[in-house]
Amino acid sequence: MKKVLFHLSALFLLSFFALNLNGQISTPAPSPGAELKQTVGLTDVTIVYSRPSVKGRTIFAADGLVPYGKPWRLGANAATKFSFSKDVKLGGQDMKAGDYAVLAMPGATEWKFMFYPYESGNWGSYVDKDPAATVVAKAQTWDYNVETMLFLINDVTANGADIQFYWAKTMVSLPLVVNTDEQVMASIKQVMAGPSENDYYNAAVYYHDSGKDLKQAMEWIDKATSGNEPRYWQVRRKALIYADAGKKEEAIKAAKQSMELAEKAGNEEYVRMNKKSIEEWSGMKTK
Repeated sequence: MKKVLFHLSALFLLSFFALNLNGQISTPAPSPGAELKQTVGLTDVTIVYSRPSVKGRTIFAADGLVPYGKPWRLGANAATKFSFSKDVKLGGQDMKAGDYAVLAMPGATEWKFMFYPYESGNWGSYVDKDPAATVVAKAQTWDYNVETMLFLINDVTANGADIQFYWAKTMVSLPLVVNTDEQVMASIKQVMAGPSENDYYNAAVYYHDSGKDLKQAMEWIDKATSGNEPRYWQVRRKALIYADAGKKEEAIKAAKQSMELAEKAGNEEYVRMNKKSIEEWSGMKTK
């Protein structure tokens, strides 16, 4: 009987915990998170923030929810995060590619936006630090009330856009300029100059692995390894291609070069592989 009661008690406890685990109530966040992504020219811009609502309160004022002249996390919960995939100019300030925590200091007619290299969402940790960039922008007021805080990226062109902030009856716009022309010209220059060493290497590897024309693979691998600083794995592939083409002397020479480069790089695995190949190919007949 005691055993039965023990098992029943254990079953009751397990059922109780299971109900508690499965019965957790999910409720919506008062200030839901949002993520805005936009490609401007060739630059990806991302803004991650939380969206508080007005709820009948006075937002921006000397005695408002967000007082004038005080640092603010530019949203709710955590610090707002801006990310740029390439270098940009924002509000006339040069900014490197990367992630930034953004604090704002609202004013009646002018706002300051402070950009800090992103470390965490703890907005208070940035207040006493020097920002990487500070952008000043004019604040605009209008009659329409934006209930829930909002970021938009508007007026997008190949060379820029406007990052716009809206909340209550306030709008602030930050002009964004991207280096599209410089990036396109660099790409054109690279492509028109011909394939890179890495392009030749990838093409040679594909031909070799696919059993295609080894003569063509040798031509490409020669170009891939012709620079002043060939990589040991690239020269290793050259040795393998020449070996499969029956070029014994060239294969051994490349294997020795790869082994020397691997020794300098401290890669014992490639040293062993090349030693083994040299021993194997030393008895190979020349075609």
